[in-house]
Amino acid sequence: MGEAIGAILGQAVGVAISPVPIIAVILMLFSKAAKVNSLSFLVGWIIGLLAAGMIVLALGISSSDGAPSTASGWIKIAIGALFLVLGVKQWRGRPKKGETAAVPGWMSSIDDFTAAKAFGVGVLLSGVNPKNLGLTIAAAATIGGGSLSSGDEIIVLVVFVLIASLTVAAPVILNLILGSKAQHTLTEMKEWLTDNNATVMSVLFVVLGAKVLGAGISILA
Repeated sequence: MGEAIGAILGQAVGVAISPVPIIAVILMLFSKAAKVNSLSFLVGWIIGLLAAGMIVLALGISSSDGAPSTASGWIKIAIGALFLVLGVKQWRGRPKKGETAAVPGWMSSIDDFTAAKAFGVGVLLSGVNPKNLGLTIAAAATIGGGSLSSGDEIIVLVVFVLIASLTVAAPVILNLILGSKAQHTLTEMKEWLTDNNATVMSVLFVVLGAKVLGAGISILA
């Protein structure tokens, strides 16, 4: 099980480095229903990751001898290639010098979110977002091909989800502990993530794309 956890750490960290969800949860912490909405968003984020991982595990992608299957290799190659394309797209779309970085339009309505909408957005940004979904599928494929018992597979998946949720959970926990004292730190964090989102994501896509693509090729070789 330890080997499987080590194998999915890269994907978990890749999910955790997600500027848009972090910006979203920080904005929720400045909204009228800060505590309820931020916690609902975090729960939705966790459930989205768990659901995506559980679906892949339920499909079963290990070969009869417990080794990674050919299908898992092709899945990783496809995800890796997609990430490389997205990395180039993000880099080309980054703000030019002097331009203000744009944020998704839906963020302007975060102050009016209900707990249910915050939960739904959390699910979408974790379990449906292309980067996070791709990394979760790749991680679940690794877990499913690790010759583990069903119980151990669930434990490794939970570890993956916990690590992948650290950066979204951190602002929520910081706000719960420090209250208004955390606002300055959260504001600086939001501004930096907004300004550097495209650059961070382009580098992340290329690095993770190369890693996942290489893992897929090694399975098929």
